Amino acid sequence: MDDVTPLSTAVGRLADRLRALPQSRLRAGAAAEGLALARELSLRAQRLEEPDTPPRIMPDAGLFVVADQVAVAGHDLVHALERAPGGAGSGRTAHGVAEAVALVEEAAGRCGV
Repeated sequence: MDDVTPLSTAVGRLADRLRALPQSRLRAGAAAEGLALARELSLRAQRLEEPDTPPRIMPDAGLFVVADQVAVAGHDLVHALERAPGGAGSGRTAHGVAEAVALVEEAAGRCGV
């Protein structure tokens, strides 16, 4: 894996699936899983961009916003990985992409999408 495309694709796919879920599925746990994922992706981006700054926790903005939170946090991480030392082609970045894709896929599985 030598670029950030797999992460961007996985995040976009999950966000689209979350947007399509009915309220009952969001309430049944999919929104909570999505928010937890968005928070983790956001923290990873912050650690890359501002390593010496205390992290800011993404707020719970409600069921119907969680898909957008996943999309924004995921794309923030994509951007941070692209700008990381060595760029998108570095081994460290490739490892970060692979880990983040795994997180997204695991969250999607727990959401049932």
